[in-house]
Amino acid sequence: EDIVADHVASYGVNLYQSYGPSGQFTHEFDGDEEFYVDLERKETVWQLPLFSKFRSFDPQGALRNLAVSKHNLNILIKHSNSTAATNEVPEVTVFSKSPVTLGHPNTLICLVDNIFPPVVNITWLSNGRSVTEGVSETSFLSKSDHSFFKISYLTFLPSADEIYDCKVEHWGLDEPLLKHW
Repeated sequence: EDIVADHVASYGVNLYQSYGPSGQFTHEFDGDEEFYVDLERKETVWQLPLFSKFRSFDPQGALRNLAVSKHNLNILIKHSNSTAATNEVPEVTVFSKSPVTLGHPNTLICLVDNIFPPVVNITWLSNGRSVTEGVSETSFLSKSDHSFFKISYLTFLPSADEIYDCKVEHWGLDEPLLKHW
């Protein structure tokens, strides 16, 4: 018997807001990001470079869509009562990619869920100091309830004397949230 599965493709998820970065354009399949458009470099960035071997996407289409989104947002703001969006409290979970063995490379994952509006700062700390090397993160990924989630990764070499935290700053929080690992 054949297995029947539902699939969801989100093509051209446009995000433009009046605060912060000038927008975001992503393609997603079954909740996973296929690619996003780097708006500064005006190029398509594939989550898995292999995808670019059998698909292509012209980033100019994304830039045009975001220009329309910006125009429409300005019209909506002009005709609204200017009530700001409600800030949701994000949920943060930190875990390792694989079981930890001291001295063997691994990856820490900081999942920030229930983000709205989509403005967040995610910082990794090691023994209280900011870490930038080995850090990467996804774009904002959309959810069916119109909130977002974002994942930050830290490649690290586990040792007994290192303590790691994922620091999250968001308008829905009274103060930065530190999630210890």
